[in-house]
Amino acid sequence: MEQYNVEQEIQKFVAGVEARNPNETEFIQAVKEVAATVIPFIATKKQYQGKMLLERMAEPERTIIFRVPWVDDNGQIQVNRGYRVQMNSAIGPYKGGIRFHPSVNLSILKFLAFEQTFKNSLTTLPMGGGKGGSDFDPSGKSDNEIMRFCQSFATELAKHIGPDTDVPAGDIGVGAREVGYMFGQYKRLRNEFTGVLTGKGLSFGGSLIRPEATGFGVVYFAEEMLKTKGESIKGKIVTVSGFGNVAWGVVKKVNDLGGK
Repeated sequence: MEQYNVEQEIQKFVAGVEARNPNETEFIQAVKEVAATVIPFIATKKQYQGKMLLERMAEPERTIIFRVPWVDDNGQIQVNRGYRVQMNSAIGPYKGGIRFHPSVNLSILKFLAFEQTFKNSLTTLPMGGGKGGSDFDPSGKSDNEIMRFCQSFATELAKHIGPDTDVPAGDIGVGAREVGYMFGQYKRLRNEFTGVLTGKGLSFGGSLIRPEATGFGVVYFAEEMLKTKGESIKGKIVTVSGFGNVAWGVVKKVNDLGGK
C-alpha cells in the first residue's frame, strides 16, 4: 500500500462529499471538521486504511422525506415537509432527536445525524445515529393544531421507527407534549406500547429527570474538564445561550454547583 498522506486523503474525501452533496453547506462543514481529526487518526492505524470508513459514515444508510398534511383551526389544509435521516446503525438502532423549526432542511438534519453518530458512540451504549424533523413552525400554533400536525407526522414516521430500529427523541420545538402526541399516534397505528420514543412524560412511560438530563450532562462534562486544570465551576460566571430544552438544565446545575 502506498504511504498514507493525510492532507491528500482529507482533500480527496472532502471533494467526494461536496460532489455528492452540492449546496448542503451545513452538512459539508460538519464533515470537514470531523475529517480533520478522524483522518489523521486513521493514518496511525494501518488496519483502518483503505477501508473507506469515513466515506461510509458520511453517507446516510437511509434518508426519508415525506409530506405532512394537517388541518389548521380555520379548517384550512396546510402541508409541511417531514424528514428522517437514518445515518448509521453499525452499533445499534438509530437514535436522535426530532426538530420542528422553519429552518429545518435536509442539509441541517444530515449534519446533525452525522455528528449524532459520533456522540452516541462515545457513550459506549449500543446506539446508532439519526435525526429527523420538519419545517413546521410550532410558534403561534394552538395545542390542537400542534396535536394534529404531530399525529400526521407520526403517521408516516411510524412506518420507519421501532424499539429495535430507530428511537427518536425531542429536540428544538419538540418537548414532552409533542413526543406524547406522536407516541399516542404510534400506539394507535401499531397497537404497541414500546420504547420507541424517548422524552415522554412521566405519566406515560417517561424517565425520571429526563428533561434535565442533557443540560445536567453538559455541566458535568464541563466540570470534569475543569478538574484537569485543578478548577471547578464553583464561583465562576457561566454564559448560557438561549433557554430551551438544554439551557434550563444547564442553568439549574450550574447554580447547584455554585456557579452563577
